[in-house]
Amino acid sequence: MSVEWFPGLSPVTQALLATLFTWLMTALGAAAVFFFATIHRKVLDGMLGFAAGVMMAASCWSLLIPAIDMAGASGASPWFPATSGFLLGAGFLWLIDKILPHLHLGLPLSEAEGLHTTWRKSVLLVLAITLHNIPEGLAVGVAFGALAVDLPSASLAGAVALALGIGIQNFPEGVAVSVPLRREGLSRLKSFWYGQLSGAVEPVAAVIGAALVISMQPILPYALAFAAGAMIFVVVEEVIPEAQSAGNNDMATMGAICGFAVMMTLDVALG
Repeated sequence: MSVEWFPGLSPVTQALLATLFTWLMTALGAAAVFFFATIHRKVLDGMLGFAAGVMMAASCWSLLIPAIDMAGASGASPWFPATSGFLLGAGFLWLIDKILPHLHLGLPLSEAEGLHTTWRKSVLLVLAITLHNIPEGLAVGVAFGALAVDLPSASLAGAVALALGIGIQNFPEGVAVSVPLRREGLSRLKSFWYGQLSGAVEPVAAVIGAALVISMQPILPYALAFAAGAMIFVVVEEVIPEAQSAGNNDMATMGAICGFAVMMTLDVALG
């Protein structure tokens, strides 16, 4: 499928522009704090479930399947780059999870994870969301970086579909950060600032991911699978448990189903 998006721009610049869009969607979601002082927990859990569904579908259709196809097209064993890259990505996020201080939504300060710190609760809450924005930005960057390699599995439309899917799920993520921060006692402006700031890491991760795969093209299948493993780790370790922690299992599950369907549709229709 041939689509001329961002004509004349390098894949790194395209990745930057795409993740500026995903950051903007995070900011738009965070802006909800100017209109709502609180949000019903069922709605929040449905939003988190939706984000989990998008991330799972993106990991499969936009990252793992292209990684397998690219490995096969290059003559390598199709399963090895996907499996090893996936495990490395999950292991990398596990390590960051153990080191970076952060606090999941709805938990007391005493249950903060990572290295011990005296940072404020609001900062730890933002870091928890920032943690799982890293693989999202990396995934978009690697997808656009793959365009520098002349392989059928690397399509601009597919990379754009991934950025759109990540952007759509970033809107509820922005809401899920800023409104709870407001409930913690922060002003509306500070809640918005911290909420949108959680998405600022995505353009940085995207540029790094795109530049790496362009400069070291043989690692591309591994990089795609690495981003997938990182995202799946975040979904299983953080997003799904948070979405179901208040007992709204049905709402969270249906949110995940809808998110998966939306991302799958975007990738198949555009990619």
